[in-house]
This record gives sequence, C-alpha cells and structure tokens, in this order.
Amino acid sequence: MKVKIDADLCTACELCTSQVPEVFEMGDDVAEVITPDVPAEFTDAVSEAARDCPVEAIIVS
Repeated sequence: MKVKIDADLCTACELCTSQVPEVFEMGDDVAEVITPDVPAEFTDAVSEAARDCPVEAIIVS
C-alpha cells in the first residue's frame, strides 16, 4: 500500500497523525507522510485514517 496527502485539501486536524504516527506527522501547515510505502502492520490503520479524514485528503493506492 502507498499513501499520500493532498496538501490542498488537508486542514491539519491531526486525526491521521494521532491515529498512525508511524506513517503521518505534522508539517508546517499540513500533515505529511513520513512512510509512503506503508508497512503491512499499519495498512489497516492507514485505511481507517483515510476513511475518517473529514476532507478526504488521504489518498491510498
């Protein structure tokens, strides 16, 4: 699984960083992906964060 953040949509609510800090961190103004190739043990959590994102800024593939 790969993940990225659409910085134009991100509102910096910190939901993803609180759910999966191993993959997401806060940048200056928006969340950033620190592990674009998601390790297997975090795929469920990243999928959940993508579903929970209030502005659908998390893109998984």
